[in-house]
Amino acid sequence: MNSYERAASAIRAPLPSEPGLLDFVRFATLAPNSHNTQPWKFRLGADAIDILPDFSRRTPAVDPDDHHIFVTLGCAAENLLIAANASGRPADIRVETEETETRIQVSLGHAPARDQELCNAIPARQSTRSDYDGEDVGAEDLTQLRRAASMPGVQAIFLTERPKLEAVLEFIVQGNSAQMDDPAFVRELKSWIRFNAGSAIETGDGLFAKCSGNPALPTWAGRFLFDRVFTKEAENKKYTRQMRSSAGVVVFAAETDGPEGWIQVGRSFERFALQATVLGIRHAHMNMPIEVAELRPAFADWLGMPGRRPNLVIRFGRTAPMPMSMRRPVDDVIV
Repeated sequence: MNSYERAASAIRAPLPSEPGLLDFVRFATLAPNSHNTQPWKFRLGADAIDILPDFSRRTPAVDPDDHHIFVTLGCAAENLLIAANASGRPADIRVETEETETRIQVSLGHAPARDQELCNAIPARQSTRSDYDGEDVGAEDLTQLRRAASMPGVQAIFLTERPKLEAVLEFIVQGNSAQMDDPAFVRELKSWIRFNAGSAIETGDGLFAKCSGNPALPTWAGRFLFDRVFTKEAENKKYTRQMRSSAGVVVFAAETDGPEGWIQVGRSFERFALQATVLGIRHAHMNMPIEVAELRPAFADWLGMPGRRPNLVIRFGRTAPMPMSMRRPVDDVIV
């Protein structure tokens, strides 16, 4: 783990005093993303960076319409914007859609620095997939989280009452059960698990077992045990425990369905996640109700948004951090 921790810390080094475009790309790649697939590419210009989807890193079983990819790109774009703002290079974001390509163009300018607190949170933010302390989050912190999530074209629904959280949990259990009964989903998830530090460092991606509180094992042993202990019943018990230890849930929903709306959701979620990090509040995805297409309309109806698509389900609360996840070298994501 010492070599793993050194590698993870190097990826999360602070921005230099005069960062270049590659430094901004490194901070962009610290964004959350499904299965830690890192489905992004970056194209550098003189004073601009294009962020493009990398469809070679798709997860078709869990994300058949590439929804998660574009949410991820929105998260990366917001990280880049915040890092640029904090460095006196304020950024402007535009989504460009052509016949064969949807990309995010981030143009850099010059102005006094801002967003420093959120920028400092970028290397510390993580999706903390563990039990939380079960305590409520105070009203002042909730106000700051709501303010951070405010983004044009995005609705963020905060749920903190226990009966509503129990109702969300029922949808999570239904969704997880459906996914666990899908052999393609299980195979895909297994392919992205890195069972030991050496494997995680070598690939620079995927879900390192210890980041979820599981023991590190030789790859062959991890694969063997995965098939025997990764069961629907065990996962449902884990998610029930984790949800009941959380202070609340926030559901993000775009006003328009499609890549541009999904990108806006990613931007909103990332600002929420960074503000939560500033406040010492952890978060983790609970996306089962929105990933199972047959369950999604009922979840939308329950939320009071019939006919619309909820895009993210995020639980939050306080707990100690877990090991940080890996990222690929910046050179590997430049085109």
